[in-house]
Amino acid sequence: MGSNTQPYGLLHGGATAALCETVASFGTAVAVGLDRIVTGVELNVNHLRGVREGHVTATGVPVHVGRTTAVWDMRVIDDEGRLTAVGRCTLVIRDPAPPAAG
Repeated sequence: MGSNTQPYGLLHGGATAALCETVASFGTAVAVGLDRIVTGVELNVNHLRGVREGHVTATGVPVHVGRTTAVWDMRVIDDEGRLTAVGRCTLVIRDPAPPAAG
């Protein structure tokens, strides 16, 4: 676990949340094109089981990928395949700003 632990030796919830948002953000960027801007606007993570050692793996499934928003569900499992957390992330999708005139 290393530096991703909280004072009690468990995987920090913030690390799990960052992992979930990364999965959703990257998945959306791939789905809509890497030239678009994808930003998380809402994230909910339910922590179901503490993790003290090893690794966790997050997988995401798109619930909705539209023109301006996306919603993803994530599942986080430990090395034994036990469900440790679930998450849902809403993202906004924007076109890049046009270059400044001048």
